[in-house]
Amino acid sequence: MAIENILTEIQQAITNQDGQSIFDRKALQKAFDAGEDRANQLGVGVTMCVTDANANPIVLYHMPNANLVSLTLAPKKAWSAIAMKMPTKEISEQVQPGAPLYAMETMLDGKLVSFAGGIPLVIKDNIIGAVGVSGGAVEEDQSICQTIVNKILEGVQ
Repeated sequence: MAIENILTEIQQAITNQDGQSIFDRKALQKAFDAGEDRANQLGVGVTMCVTDANANPIVLYHMPNANLVSLTLAPKKAWSAIAMKMPTKEISEQVQPGAPLYAMETMLDGKLVSFAGGIPLVIKDNIIGAVGVSGGAVEEDQSICQTIVNKILEGVQ
């Protein structure tokens, strides 16, 4: 496939039915609003981060009641989801003693996060970005993260 066709396909993949990029600030604001609503339902403060496919942060939001460590962990969770091409909750079992990737976390100087709260954004089998959420219990982070991912991918072609 020619590079022009690949670029066109990627652009089409990251637009919703209205032709708006899913990385548009207004679209991401709606996703973060949904995430914040979910966090408030759960009674936790979190930091939410959306990155592009190169793990560059596009938007980062730290709720006023979120803990300080979440500012560091949310982008790391998004990075980890992209780097490993899977949700961070699935990384944990692979880095345990005796598992194939044991000690990978230490080899990456603490950059890899192996607990829930990071999900890659996948469209047509292509990772186009990721969401990372931190601040609650891992189950809460995962729930909030999934809420944001669902909102971002809502209406995508």
